[in-house]
Amino acid sequence: MARIEAIIGRKVKRDISQMTEWTKGNLARAAEAIVNTPNAHVGIVTGLYIQHAEPPSPETDGLGGMAHLAAGLVNAGIPVTVITDAPCAKAVWAVVDALPAPVNLEVVSTTESSVLRLRQYLETGDRPITHLIAIERVSPGSDGKPHREHGWNMLRETAPLHLLFSDPVAKRRWYTIGIGDGGNEIGMGSLPKEIIESRIPNGKVIAATTPVDSLIVAGVSNWGGYGLLAAMACTKPALRDALLRYFNRDMDRRFLSAAVETGQAVDDSQVDNPGRPQMSVDSIPWEQHAALLEEISAVVARRSQADHPGCWAGG
Repeated sequence: MARIEAIIGRKVKRDISQMTEWTKGNLARAAEAIVNTPNAHVGIVTGLYIQHAEPPSPETDGLGGMAHLAAGLVNAGIPVTVITDAPCAKAVWAVVDALPAPVNLEVVSTTESSVLRLRQYLETGDRPITHLIAIERVSPGSDGKPHREHGWNMLRETAPLHLLFSDPVAKRRWYTIGIGDGGNEIGMGSLPKEIIESRIPNGKVIAATTPVDSLIVAGVSNWGGYGLLAAMACTKPALRDALLRYFNRDMDRRFLSAAVETGQAVDDSQVDNPGRPQMSVDSIPWEQHAALLEEISAVVARRSQADHPGCWAGG
């Protein structure tokens, strides 16, 4: 588990070393919380909308991690509901549509009332949500507004889905997990704010205020999704093959292609250079993400070989 944490916690653009150090052990706790719960039903919240991109679309990060988690969980018999908002709906739907098995998709408008109606549904459905994961989903900062890494206010184009994780006037009924890489995502409110303010550019403005039960910090948020799926496979050997059936580079390319070609998800969006649909995540070409996925898969394979010496044929 420590090896997986080290792989997904590699530095990319920001110095996240203090963040990953503070959250050590959270990956294992999150994995155990899901696979050890009878009749689990996992919700996954994703979508980070970039208003000034060409075209305006959500970014590619978060979508692939969501897809691998959803594909693995459903194949292991754990139902999944993917949740996003209207501005991100096209890209999220495109990736959900590319999954090897169907999952539920819930889309809210950008209003608080829409989010509250969804929360009531998730609490009272035929099989209520037991765990809620946010991956690359922005949280309000100390001023009550969500911000991009540059400090730009995203309030107008972002649904307050953080209310599903932390609402002072409602009792939360599910275990919460946050996956992020920049300090402004749901879950980062669990960190001492001084870490984000002192180590992350624009930290005093963007630092998230929404906490979670388990926070996973990664160099790229998608990697956190990879790591959580692998951690569940290590935690529950009986589910390993089912969880990891689709955990490979071909499927990863399929998910990213759907996001970019059908959903028009964008990457490399800077203040002076609007993002565009392309086969990269956080300015890193797809091939490098696929290589990291395979590195994580190899760690799980070695664990499997240790569990069953003499019975491992590789793969």
